[in-house]
Amino acid sequence: MDATASFDAVMAAADAPIYVVTIATESDRAGCVVGFASQVGIEPRRFLVCLSELNHTYRVAAGATHVAVHLIDAEGRALAQLFGAETGDDVDKFSWCRWHHGPDGVVVLDEAAAWFSGRILDRLNFGDHLGVLLEPLGGPTPPDRVTALRYGDLADLTPGHPA
Repeated sequence: MDATASFDAVMAAADAPIYVVTIATESDRAGCVVGFASQVGIEPRRFLVCLSELNHTYRVAAGATHVAVHLIDAEGRALAQLFGAETGDDVDKFSWCRWHHGPDGVVVLDEAAAWFSGRILDRLNFGDHLGVLLEPLGGPTPPDRVTALRYGDLADLTPGHPA
């Protein structure tokens, strides 16, 4: 097995949780499914989300100062489909779901199992993706048991933009 196939197999086996990231500026809002995201620091807490450079959310992120990161549970597949299979270039995704403004103007999806807001500390070029480093600022305490929607649960999804 070559290095790429081996790496892809390990990532598929890990079956990481997916997140929906929402970003708002004074003139625009956007959101997308993010498969590349992780906590990257303990003290201080840091979280990294990566946005495809082909994605509408990537373009909106250039003018944003804060984002919301949403954990979607297994019952939230329709929400993940909306933010993963549609593109903000063509569709106002927020007209198809319930949401409200949260702290620092972030857009919070009401159907998410859990969420936190974060201040953008840095933007890092990772080739075809932009890494957005966040300082988590908080959100409500999630329910005791959340069965997160995972990468494998969306394997059949056709993305709104190629990754």
